[in-house]
Amino acid sequence: MKKIKILILVAFFVFLITGIFTYWCNFTIESETEDQVTSNLGNLPQEKTGLLLGTSKTLASGKPNAYFFNRITAAVELYKAGKIKNIIVSGDNSQKNYNEPEDMKIELIKQGIPAEKIFEDFAGFRTLDSIVRAKEIFGQQSFIIISQRFHNERAVYLAQKNGIEAFGYNAEDVNQYAGLKTNLREYLARVKVFWDFLFGVEPKFGGKKISIP
Repeated sequence: MKKIKILILVAFFVFLITGIFTYWCNFTIESETEDQVTSNLGNLPQEKTGLLLGTSKTLASGKPNAYFFNRITAAVELYKAGKIKNIIVSGDNSQKNYNEPEDMKIELIKQGIPAEKIFEDFAGFRTLDSIVRAKEIFGQQSFIIISQRFHNERAVYLAQKNGIEAFGYNAEDVNQYAGLKTNLREYLARVKVFWDFLFGVEPKFGGKKISIP
């Protein structure tokens, strides 16, 4: 009986410490990016490039993914408002029949963005990869990140810690019930940010430099 009580006590303290650390990670990221993340075009500077972060075009059910199409809309808004001149579409292309950058490029062209203004990053497997590769592969020291707010906060924080001046333009979110799983996953992803810092995790792939005129 005594051992059970000790195990329960240990479990409680582990749960408490984990909860406190998770809260700290989220609070730190939100507070340190508050002034760089916005839904108002007027609050953004003009930048040479926007970084559009990838997600799947369709859900597992086969239905359109609102996160994807809302990001496309936001990227088009930025471009047509003259806030950016080029767009890096960065996402996952690890499988033959799954190509986030190509899907994004096709949709952007449909919305009137010139093909020559779109640059594909096929190795944006994680947000960290997309951010660092925008600097190291595409040569961008500052840019506007395009995603939903919860994602932009983490992305801008990662950019700051990698010596990049970044701003986030928030695409429209989905309703809280449809996005519940995504938002819960984001809390854990923010914890992983600090885990990656601790162990010096770097992007999975390098590659040939790509010049953006």
